[in-house]
Amino acid sequence: MSGLSGMEPHWFWLGLGLLLAIGEMTIPGVFLIWMAAAALITGFVSWMVPIGMPWQVLLFAVLSIVAVFSGRRWLRQHPVEAADPKMNDRLARAVGEVVTVCQVFADGQGKVRLGDSEWLAKGPDAEPGTKMKVTGADGSMLVVEHLH
Repeated sequence: MSGLSGMEPHWFWLGLGLLLAIGEMTIPGVFLIWMAAAALITGFVSWMVPIGMPWQVLLFAVLSIVAVFSGRRWLRQHPVEAADPKMNDRLARAVGEVVTVCQVFADGQGKVRLGDSEWLAKGPDAEPGTKMKVTGADGSMLVVEHLH
């Protein structure tokens, strides 16, 4: 016997479940894991109960639909919280930092040094060297105020 024709069906479903789980780990999207669970359950059921391939496909389809919708509802009710929600938001991370004015603030705008870079900023008039605190962001500009 060659190819898949000689393989017992439960091995196909268990292998498919494993491949889908690996796919979820490789390309995370919280979608394939539910179908992986459906394939694994189909594999175990077809191992324990002798059912034909059409019934196995139907079982997999029904379990996939139920698993995906149940998983979506569960994730909506229990959202995954990021360990650091500001990780990729440099402006949000800057709030609360103390910066140094490096270009005169006139008419409410100037430049400040934050770390090793200069940022456009909005705030009260200030001379170079003045220490200010970042209070927020407006577009790509920092909003600063004098230290109290």
